[in-house]
Amino acid sequence: MRAVVSSCAGPLCAAARSVIPSIWRGKYFSSGNEPAENNPVTPMLRHLMYKIKSTGPITVAEYMKEVLTNPAKGYYVYRDMLGEKGDFITSPEISQIFGELLGIWFISEWMATGRSVAFQLVELGPGRGTLVGDILRVFSQLGSVLKNCDISIHLVEVSQKLSEIQALTLIEEKVPLEQNAGSPVYMKGVTKSGIPIFWYRDLQDVPKGYSFYLAHEFFDVLPVHKFQKTPQGWREVFVDVDPEVSDKLRFVLAPCATPAAAFIQHDETRDHVEVCPDAGVIIQELSQRIALTGGAALIADYGHDGTKTDTFRGFCGHKLHDVLIAPGTADLTADVDFSYLRRMAQGKVASLGPIKQQTFFKNMGIDVRLKVLLDKSDEPLMRQQLLHGYDMLMNPEKMGERFNFFALLPHQRLHGGRHQMNACQSKTSAFPVAGFSELAWQ
Repeated sequence: MRAVVSSCAGPLCAAARSVIPSIWRGKYFSSGNEPAENNPVTPMLRHLMYKIKSTGPITVAEYMKEVLTNPAKGYYVYRDMLGEKGDFITSPEISQIFGELLGIWFISEWMATGRSVAFQLVELGPGRGTLVGDILRVFSQLGSVLKNCDISIHLVEVSQKLSEIQALTLIEEKVPLEQNAGSPVYMKGVTKSGIPIFWYRDLQDVPKGYSFYLAHEFFDVLPVHKFQKTPQGWREVFVDVDPEVSDKLRFVLAPCATPAAAFIQHDETRDHVEVCPDAGVIIQELSQRIALTGGAALIADYGHDGTKTDTFRGFCGHKLHDVLIAPGTADLTADVDFSYLRRMAQGKVASLGPIKQQTFFKNMGIDVRLKVLLDKSDEPLMRQQLLHGYDMLMNPEKMGERFNFFALLPHQRLHGGRHQMNACQSKTSAFPVAGFSELAWQ
């Protein structure tokens, strides 16, 4: 998700390679009406143009991967893009209540599943560390509940810049931070509350075990393949060099079916779809881990349940940005298709949601938490910030209905092993899942 402050690519078939000049450039989409003078030639643009001229048009997925995570020039690798001075702001920076309620969610699930003697909290794409910092504060405040539990923190982060910021946010200064660039655990230390913390570049490197996984605004930046329905069938959207405008990219349609089309459902009724194989791989890994060792995964993101079409967009300076203009200077994102995530779980675990953020936080008792914080604060500015943050999180016109929560849980957590259920069905469970069931005071 990207909050605006003001408000497996497969290889091309041989036949396609041989006719790129005449067919690819005959079927194309415009990326917008940006004049050439507003399209600065960035290092990433030069890299992409050389790549495309050398090997042919690239998939949108490959374009996203290069722009966001290229080791030398990637948008995420060496910059801090979060906050008012960055390109977008996320929910933890808007309100402390967001992270606090997620901390309560994990403790609630830990208690509901037997109070294991240890658990790992694993966050995928932890931003500046603000969210896990708020969660750790809740863990400290409820120390009497967790006093006999051995907790460790595991962060999956590819950005060197953000991992440095996370360490500054979370690490106890008196305990030296250990770094080893060549190891799967490339950093480790101790948090300010005394909990061991580790950094990884890949989920596969995180030790298996009873874990709670958190993915907040993580899946929406994974590379997507885009497809358009044509009279000849599904055709993938690629990125090509515009032959009529110097230093400009454009969208084109592939002349024949590409391998990634295998991810499209046979009964698909939309005329444009986006699929994210990387998300499928991660969901399968999470599902297998949860099915074997227990725990849960909570996913919070912009998204839909298999209904939207073209959601690929860019953000720069808190404003929407043409995705093909000045690549490497703007964030790229696409809404998460939760129906696809549910399908990729392959029945190994139960899924709940997606449920709107407004409903999830109502069920988590956000109104009660807001009242407690307001009652404790005598500072007008602090009270104003609390109310502003609440409005941003809950207002249907802002984040309240645009942001969704989705969970993966072991089957035995719901009705003694019954298979996949939606949020409405979960209300009848003997052990309701916090956030996905109406709050009941006892």
